[in-house]
Amino acid sequence: MTAFLEKGARRRGFYLAGALAAALTLSACATTAPAANPPGGASASEDCERNRDAGTITYISGYGYSASAGQLDVFLAKEMGFFDELCLDVEINASGANGQQLVSSGQAQFTALGSASDVMLAAANSQNLTAIATYGSVSPFSIFANENVKSLKDLEGKKLGYFINLTPIASAMLDAAGVDVSKVELIKMTNYDPTVVTRGQVDAIVGYASNQPQTLKAMNLPFNEFLPEELDVQGTYNVMEVNTEFLTENREVVADFMRASLKALEYCLENDDECIDMISKLAEDNGQGSAFPREQLERTWSVESTWVVSNPELSPGVQTAAQWEHEYELVKRYGDVKDLPAVNEMMDTKLVASLYKDGALIWPGE
Repeated sequence: MTAFLEKGARRRGFYLAGALAAALTLSACATTAPAANPPGGASASEDCERNRDAGTITYISGYGYSASAGQLDVFLAKEMGFFDELCLDVEINASGANGQQLVSSGQAQFTALGSASDVMLAAANSQNLTAIATYGSVSPFSIFANENVKSLKDLEGKKLGYFINLTPIASAMLDAAGVDVSKVELIKMTNYDPTVVTRGQVDAIVGYASNQPQTLKAMNLPFNEFLPEELDVQGTYNVMEVNTEFLTENREVVADFMRASLKALEYCLENDDECIDMISKLAEDNGQGSAFPREQLERTWSVESTWVVSNPELSPGVQTAAQWEHEYELVKRYGDVKDLPAVNEMMDTKLVASLYKDGALIWPGE
């Protein structure tokens, strides 16, 4: 309880509570958020007409109904009516597949990725994409291992699993720990069950600190976990990308999409249980309840919500080139990427920053 109160106090130091919109639903799900109708808001202005003229805006969830920044807030901005307040017609695709390709091709407008390094690794082959928000200054990755692995150096002669790619962050961690990777058997995982580590089928896995390790903790299973910051490896947490052409032609529309999403994020940083109830019901109503049970969503958000406020110098979503620089060097060293664009060619640092005044999110009528 003390930790919860301390977390709430930290959040209240960062955010100014705003009025909340009337509850509208994706499915038949209701919300208890209090209603608001900002006087002189977008619905009575040219801004409203501009946003309506943009047509349907499609967001591709990178990982279903995960309780992650850049995902949870988009679902709940729609659920709580914040998009509607700004006259935005937002359609959500929660399949979690091919987000970058769909956005790059213009078939969708927004998607989120797990870190800046994910953006960079795809940048050489994914044109027409611009990163507009970074949600934290902490890497989400960790290496969790069988209890017999006391240090990363112990992985020599053992099996290390990974998903999709080893990740530059993990490579940097192994390097910093003095691991000879040629002596580690690398295995591409297709099974997301973290108990394969505790049962010894593999000795360790590169995973998300908010996911598999939290499941093992909830099961009271013994394991060891190694975090990037313990080895002075810096990273970033979750990035929102937008179709570059759409951004160029509809900059104010993109700004309002982010404004509504960040308002939902602000609300969820203060109202954990209510937001987890809403996203859990949405997952259940849309056939993903078994993949995203409430207890898992709660564990995920309890960790990832702290990452959102990990950098007290930046309001949620605000990004800087300096924030990406360390990870940029890791991608150049470990990412095997040719023709990596400069950092400032991959991101827009001004759009989300312009949505805040003195650290408070600007909302029409407030």
